[in-house]
Formats: sequence, C-alpha cells, structure tokens
Amino acid sequence: METPVGSAHERPQTRSAAAAPAPAHHTAVHRRPPVRAWLQPALVALVVVAAFVSCYVGLQRDPQPHHVPLAVSGTDLPGEIHRALGDSVEVRRAADADAAHRAVEHHDVVAALSTGGPGELRLEVAGANGTSTTAAVKSLVGAYAQGAGMRVSTEDVRPLARYDARGLAGFYLAFGVTLAGFVLGSNAVGLAGLLRLRHRFWLLAGASAAIGAVAAIIAGPVLGAVPAPVVPLIATLALLAAAAAFTTKLLGTYLGPIGLPVTTLLLLTVGNATSGATIGEDLLPAAARAVSALLPPGAAVRAIADLSYFHGAHAAGPVVTLALWAVVAAVLLVPRGRTRRRRASATT
Repeated sequence: METPVGSAHERPQTRSAAAAPAPAHHTAVHRRPPVRAWLQPALVALVVVAAFVSCYVGLQRDPQPHHVPLAVSGTDLPGEIHRALGDSVEVRRAADADAAHRAVEHHDVVAALSTGGPGELRLEVAGANGTSTTAAVKSLVGAYAQGAGMRVSTEDVRPLARYDARGLAGFYLAFGVTLAGFVLGSNAVGLAGLLRLRHRFWLLAGASAAIGAVAAIIAGPVLGAVPAPVVPLIATLALLAAAAAFTTKLLGTYLGPIGLPVTTLLLLTVGNATSGATIGEDLLPAAARAVSALLPPGAAVRAIADLSYFHGAHAAGPVVTLALWAVVAAVLLVPRGRTRRRRASATT
C-alpha cells in the first residue's frame, strides 16, 4: 500500500524543516584602525632614539671643565691659578701640600696642586675620578705651567683598578643593574590581575636584592673590576635595582602604555648619559650636572666610585637618593592598588 501524500510519516519532517532557522548572512565589517594606533608607536620610537643620540653623543662632543674642584697650596699659587684658569676650576686653598693630598684621598677635590721646588709644580690626581676628568685637569695645569715657564710632575694617588683601565666598569655596572630593574618593573606591571599588591612588592624587593647580589659578585670578586667591599656594594646595587623597578612599575601603572617609554627616557637614557661615568660630572653642561646626582644611575655611579676608591667617604648621600626613589615610588603605588581592589570588589 502506498503511503498517501501528507501522511503522518512525513509531517514531522516537514514541520522540523520549517522550524529550522534560515542561515544567517553576516556581512564582515572592516573598521579602519584609529590614527593613534599608527602614530603612537612610531612617535615614541622616534623620541627615544632622538633623546638617546642627543644625550650620549651630544654631551660628549665638546666637554668643557666647569668649576673642577682643585686643592692648591702655597702662598701665591692659589690666586695665580684662579686668575689663569678662571671658572674652569674651583680653587680651594689648602694649608699645605699634605692637606691638599688628604683632600684628594677623601674625594673632596679631584686633584691637588703644590710647588715641588724651584720652577716645578707637583700635581696629584685621582684616576678613580675618570679618565676624562683627569685628562682635563692635566691639560689645564699643563697650560698654566707652560705659560709660567714651569714644569709639572704628576702622580696618580688613586689609580683605577687593574681590570678597569678605562674607568667605565662603574658605568656599565650601574647601566646593567638599572636595565635589570627596568625589565623587572615592566614585567610586574602586567601582574596586577595575578598577584596582590603586597605580593608584587615582595617580588620587586626580593628580585632587586638578587640582582644587586649577582651584579656585585660578578663585577667585584669574579672579574676584579670594581674593588668595593662586597656587602656595601650589594646593598647599593640592590637599592639601584629597586629604584628602577619600583619607578618603572609606578609610571607603567599610572601612565599606561606610555609609562614604559617614559621610564626608558628617564632612567636608561637621561639617567645613564648624565651619570658622570663616560664623561666626568665636572665636564657636563650645567643642565646635565643639575640632574646628574638626582637620578638613580648618577647616584649609583658616585656611590660605586666612593666605595671602590675613597673608603665610602661620600657614599651616604647617593645611597639615600637611591633609597628615596625606591621608597617614594612604592608608597605612591599603594593608593592605586587600593583603588583597583575596591573596584574589583564592587564589580563582584
């Protein structure tokens, strides 16, 4: 028997077919990316390269001595040096040659000048102040001696370490630790959703201590390029890493995507270029000298040199500067962390 059309066997299929929704036809909409997405990365990169080249190349193209501290002993010699060399040096009268020598050893001045005998000048320099500064002092005193018809005998009373012949170990050490702190802080910026604020603080502090220890041990006992006592050097470098890490975290948190380029300009570019290691702080332009010791890399370079060659005579100030950068940045992060936590609680 044939099944009649429209029988009960076919009706379910017909109804199910009718109930099935018609296939949707989606039209792909291609939106043009905003102009900012194109411009911001390119402009940031251009600013970074312009600042880097301007700082590192521009500051070294024509270094000039400015008020280089020079201890001078003798009756008439201080006045004569001041009249001859002008603002290139800052003449500091010393009671005698021994007092001038002690000023060099204590890092109060970069060189000491005294009379060594008839027609002779005795110049004591500290090579630990850097080759650029030492060369500038020798050139200035040599020019005065030539005009006065005198000869100069020079002695380096604080020579550089054997494995730091160019005096750049402190700069590279500070640069490496600053870079490590920057990388640490930039990675911590993205951990807000994974770690609590106090856990991120422990991470930054603990990793900074480890960075300082590794860098100090390699540069000091292993390579012998930085002759500073290991424990104070570790503490100094740990503070430098913490200052860089917390500052990077702070700027990245508050400024968003532009925060890391700003940190790059502040610490890795301006900070390292004006640190006074590749070119002596007394040879920097006035604007660069003004910020040199206030930024973490400059403070660290000064502390490293003092600990390495001058028994830490003036290391306290730079160390306090590093600690302030780390502590202030950490304190400023606390309100931001609390605000995010309150927002997260409100949404849940």
